[in-house]
Amino acid sequence: MNRRTLRAFGFGLLTLAVTATYAQSGDPRRGLAVAQDICAACHAIRKGERSTNANAPTFETIAAVPGMTTIALQASLQTSHTSMPNLILQADDRANVIAYIMSLKAD
Repeated sequence: MNRRTLRAFGFGLLTLAVTATYAQSGDPRRGLAVAQDICAACHAIRKGERSTNANAPTFETIAAVPGMTTIALQASLQTSHTSMPNLILQADDRANVIAYIMSLKAD
């Protein structure tokens, strides 16, 4: 194999590894349970509800953001926000909450 082929192969493996990391599938039902315990104090977590904190977008609104993806939510939930408590979710809880939010997307 020449260097160009090896680089392309290495880049492909790296891309696959990153994609697999972010493509964790979660359980929306478990995500709802986590959201009820952790997020519902500020955010409306179900369709049609209003957030108790006017500065906290509803999960339905978050899901409806144009271009919202699992990867975008993953990045968002791992980044501090000045207007939000610095919550640290375990990877499986984070994947489940993301799956729940993504389940709220309009069909």
